[in-house]
Amino acid sequence: MHTTVIDGVTVYTEGSGEEILLMLHGWPDSYRLWDSTVAALKDRFVCVRFTLPGFDDALKARPLALADMTAALLRIVQAVSPDKAVTLLLHDWGCVFGYEFAAQHPEKVTRMVAVDIGDHNRSHFARALQAKAKLQLVAYQLPLALAWYLGRHISTGLATWITRQIARGVQCPASGVHISWKQNYPYAMVWFGLQGGFKRAAKVQPACPVLYIYGEHKPFMFHSPQWLAQLDSTPGSRVQAFATGHWVMLEQPQAFADCLRAWLPAA
Repeated sequence: MHTTVIDGVTVYTEGSGEEILLMLHGWPDSYRLWDSTVAALKDRFVCVRFTLPGFDDALKARPLALADMTAALLRIVQAVSPDKAVTLLLHDWGCVFGYEFAAQHPEKVTRMVAVDIGDHNRSHFARALQAKAKLQLVAYQLPLALAWYLGRHISTGLATWITRQIARGVQCPASGVHISWKQNYPYAMVWFGLQGGFKRAAKVQPACPVLYIYGEHKPFMFHSPQWLAQLDSTPGSRVQAFATGHWVMLEQPQAFADCLRAWLPAA
């Protein structure tokens, strides 16, 4: 494994091949989310991963505005692949940030694998959410947003305790020792407009082929039926459902890796 530091972010690179996979995790994870995926794919691909800025509990709280996150991703991509576009492998908030990066810099992205978050900011998704699902969203996202402010201004211990309880409640497989209130800032962006929020985010409309993977065993989906139909009808794109929850790559690591190997170009 090769490590380098880019703008304060430690970037881990493993594997060999012509294609570069840039892996972006979500809440409340870190670069460790992709351990089994890297082990399965590094014989064919150069796997690049890192903990998103602001998600490393060992570092100072660092909430990034969407434009700043996009700029940070661009600097990393330019450093690891200056002359060739990359494939994005995205999960959860990594999808949100990855979609925005691809929209702003389409020349840097050749294809995307998006896991469990689809057309999150399009009207089809909002209309597809039932009242119960909307309440469930509020029930975990709003407390996480509030916990971020609690940790920033009042009590880091209580804020982290709340965050870990919610992570346990949604059956997050990440180790509790790596979960912190600092990782909640995207929710504070959504609910309270921290760092400008996401109002200026581009609508999710990929310009490149997409492999969309999602878990079927969840209280509700993070995509609309129209999103699945759009990808099914797009040449080069594909939709694959798994009998899992939100963390597909951890619940069925071998099947997940096999799905990626079948869709991604051969070495």
